Amino acid sequence: MPRTALVVDDAGIVRQVCTMALRREGYEVIEAVDGKDALVKIEGKGLDLVVTDINMPEMDGIELIKQLRLRHEFRFVPIIVLSTLSQKHKVQEGKDAGATGWVFKPFDANKLLAAVRRLV
Repeated sequence: MPRTALVVDDAGIVRQVCTMALRREGYEVIEAVDGKDALVKIEGKGLDLVVTDINMPEMDGIELIKQLRLRHEFRFVPIIVLSTLSQKHKVQEGKDAGATGWVFKPFDANKLLAAVRRLV
């Protein structure tokens, strides 16, 4: 059974790079433009991995992580934050919300996949 990943970023090129890399690893990928869009698209679905940006319209990545962690079925799903934000307080806020990994932009597919392999 294929694994499913959720990729959430308001930048289409970032979603595309993540999606291509994860598909090469055998993931089916659900793409979303922000947290609100993501929650709608995953309704009734299972996830094996989440990759999310922090700064997005409608619902940011921190709030998305909190919402996912409130749901029993996503409580232990690895969540990788993909962000330009490297300030310690933002990283800590992400960890406190339930993020399990952090990859800083700019990134390449290999850097993302290394983080995925470590966490999944």
